[in-house]
Amino acid sequence: MSLHEYSIKQLTNMLNNKEISAHELVEKSFNRIAEVDADVQAFLRLDKENALKRAKELDNGANDTSLFAIPSGIKDNIVTKGLKTTCASKMLSNFNDPLYNATVIDKLSAAQSVMVGKLNMDEFAMGSSTENSGYQLTRNPWNLNYVPGGSSGGSAAAVAAGEVVFSLGTDTGGSIRQPAAFCGVVGLKPTYGLVSRHGLVAFASSLDQIGPITQTVEDNAKVLEVIAGYDEMDAMSKNIDTPTYTDALTGDVKGLKVAVPKEFFSEGVDAEVKKAVQAALKVYESLGAEIEEVSLPHISYADAVYYLIASAEASANLARFDGVRYGVRTQSTDDMIEMYKLSRSEGFGEEVKRRIMIGTFALSAEFHDDYFEKAQKVRTLIKNDFARVFEKYDVIVGPTTPTPAFKIGEKVDDLLTLYMRDTLTVPVNLAGLPGISVPCGYSAQGLPIGLQVIGKHFDERTVYRAAHAFEQATAYHKQHPAVGGADK
Repeated sequence: MSLHEYSIKQLTNMLNNKEISAHELVEKSFNRIAEVDADVQAFLRLDKENALKRAKELDNGANDTSLFAIPSGIKDNIVTKGLKTTCASKMLSNFNDPLYNATVIDKLSAAQSVMVGKLNMDEFAMGSSTENSGYQLTRNPWNLNYVPGGSSGGSAAAVAAGEVVFSLGTDTGGSIRQPAAFCGVVGLKPTYGLVSRHGLVAFASSLDQIGPITQTVEDNAKVLEVIAGYDEMDAMSKNIDTPTYTDALTGDVKGLKVAVPKEFFSEGVDAEVKKAVQAALKVYESLGAEIEEVSLPHISYADAVYYLIASAEASANLARFDGVRYGVRTQSTDDMIEMYKLSRSEGFGEEVKRRIMIGTFALSAEFHDDYFEKAQKVRTLIKNDFARVFEKYDVIVGPTTPTPAFKIGEKVDDLLTLYMRDTLTVPVNLAGLPGISVPCGYSAQGLPIGLQVIGKHFDERTVYRAAHAFEQATAYHKQHPAVGGADK
């Protein structure tokens, strides 16, 4: 049984009607993992004993929660009590028990979802392909020779392969939306401050957000309803009422004002991607939405701004991983200063070290004003561009990524091109806005293409409404990869 054949609503009905038990459902998740994960390699570690024990407990209790017995996978930078959390880094290979759960984990547990394991990622969430993991190489279920995207590559691949019904990823510059696009699933980056970051190992604190990856928009909204909300443990958590997002899934977008930035179709965006997104805009027109071209003049600077700010924040956040406070300590020296140096140089991968050095340079007294401070000022200009567009329009629509997934190893030595893969997603993080990726087509190689819908701050309802209307008017969400013998 591949779990991508069933929605949360369908599984809930089956559980309510006693067509399947919680234990059987969770067991089917592990059976699917055993069938396909040797090829996909989405999971870093499983928690089978505890998951099946939890499922049996649920079978003996009341089925009265929205995610009752639904199997989930968790990105490995979200801490889980009693289960190793490594951020896919050798540095944290000894972090066997974080001693507490992230807030989102406690919320999922209260909703009676069953976590089956921790998912692979780019080390400390730094990367766009999951090739930077310190442990294994996750592959795209649509074609095992291609990357699943990153940094939440394991989270997207596990859902696409039908190993879990939903997963949690994190998005600092596109790390939920980009792998969702590459793997043909639905991924939401919520508004900054909507979902608690307590228990998320920080990469860039002003940019990071936890969000759900699912097969459908409705499933995505159901998960967000559980994990969203104020948390006093997160200083940036917004104390607002969270609505019932699924109520917005009416399929009606008549009169919806859709802005299409001309910059989203500039040089570097693949012709197949442009064609698929333009066809998606025609679908919106047929549904009664009003489409107009707009300009976001400062987003051409977004990549440079993002890599300066994100790297600077990473430099500060990762200073704690020194072999003393956190992390593996080198055994090759008795000198304290040398121990610090060697622990970090041996524990961190090349991409992490590269970004720490960039960030440390940008924060240095000599260059702080020229780089970090100037980047923050341009960030404000980017945020203002979005604010001006949203004075008139309800959503912004365009491609999620400039291209479909690329081959494993193809971009490893071309860092500038790899960094530019995030050019359509990082502006959303810089502005703190919500954005979702939904499948909107396939390349000539049969690889998924993603459509991105961006909304106003804390207006996930409209984002979901627009994404759901497109999804229901098309059949892309009904297609699945053939990994493990599933029908496409």
